[in-house]
Amino acid sequence: MKILYAIQGTGNGHISRAMDVGPALEKHGEVDYLVSGAQVEINLSQELKYRSPGMSFYFGKRGGINLSKTFMKNSSIRFYKEINDFPIDQYDLVVNDFEPITAWAARKRGRRTVGLSHQGALLSDKCPKPVSRDIVGKMILKNYAPVSHNYGFHFDAFDADIYTPVVRSCIRNVKPTNKGHYTVYLPAYSDEKIIKVLSKVKGIQWQVFSKHSSKAYQQGNISIMPINNEQFINSITSSTGVLCGAGFETPAETLFLGKKLMVIPMEGQYEQHCNAAALKELGIPVMKKLKAKKVHKIEEWVQSGVVLQMDYPDETEGIVKRIIEKETGYDR
Repeated sequence: MKILYAIQGTGNGHISRAMDVGPALEKHGEVDYLVSGAQVEINLSQELKYRSPGMSFYFGKRGGINLSKTFMKNSSIRFYKEINDFPIDQYDLVVNDFEPITAWAARKRGRRTVGLSHQGALLSDKCPKPVSRDIVGKMILKNYAPVSHNYGFHFDAFDADIYTPVVRSCIRNVKPTNKGHYTVYLPAYSDEKIIKVLSKVKGIQWQVFSKHSSKAYQQGNISIMPINNEQFINSITSSTGVLCGAGFETPAETLFLGKKLMVIPMEGQYEQHCNAAALKELGIPVMKKLKAKKVHKIEEWVQSGVVLQMDYPDETEGIVKRIIEKETGYDR
C-alpha cells in the first residue's frame, strides 16, 4: 500500500508528532512525506519527497499574527498551482496533519483523506470552547485543510476518534529533573516585551526561547536563546515550570512531565483559545495577554506549588493500526 503523509510545517508541533506517527505508518506500507509551511525549526528525520512553502501564518511581536507579513509571504497563484499539479491519485491512503495543499487536491479530485491532527479534534462539539465565539476562526479551522474524516488529538479524549497527545520519544523516555528555572516559549511576543514583564518577577531564572533573536544573551535574571530543539528539550525537562502560548504540543509535554504550566493564547488564534479553554477546565492558569500590570498573576503562579501531571500512554502504533484497518480494511 502506498501512503502519503502530509504535514503542516507552521510551528514545530506537527513535525514533532510526525516523528512518532511516521514510523508507525511505515509498518503498514510505503510512505511518502510532504511538509508545507515556513515556520518550523526542527527537521523530520525521514526523507521528504515533497516540500512547499504552503500557506503559513507568521508570528508577530505583540501577541498575535503578523498579518502583513503573512499576506506578503503567501502566494495564492503558487498555492492553486500546487493543488492542481499534486499527484494525489498515486496514493492508496492520504493521511493529513492539517496540510492544505494535499487536502484541497484530494477534495478537488474526489479522493478520500484521513485527518490525523490536533485541529481535527477541535471541530468536535464535545471539546471545550472559548466563551466568545469566533465565527471566522472556526470557519478557517474547518476549511483550511478539509478532510473526509478526522481522527484527533487533544489534552483528553473528549469524543470518539479523539485520542490523548502523542508525546515524542525524546520527552517520553527522559527522567525529569528540577534545576529551579522556568522555560518560556512565547513566539508571538518580542524579546523586549518578555524581558520587560518577566524582569519584574524577582528571584526567578527564566530561560526564554526566542523566534526573534539569532544569538543568545543574558539580561538580569533572563536568558534569551534562539530556538534550538535539543536545548529546548533540556530546558523543559529540567525546569520547575513552563510559561508558553496555548499551542498543543508544548503544553501537552509539560503536563506529561509533571511541570507547572501557565499559558497565554495568541490573539486572533481560535485554535489557541480552544486549547486555553480545555486547559482551564483542567485547572491550568490562563493569562489573556502578557502585560506588566498583570505580573502579579505570574508571581502567584510561580509561588504556587500546584502541579498537574497527566498520564498520556504511548498509543501511537495502536491508533495508526486502527485507522489503517478502519479506512482500508488492510493490515500488514
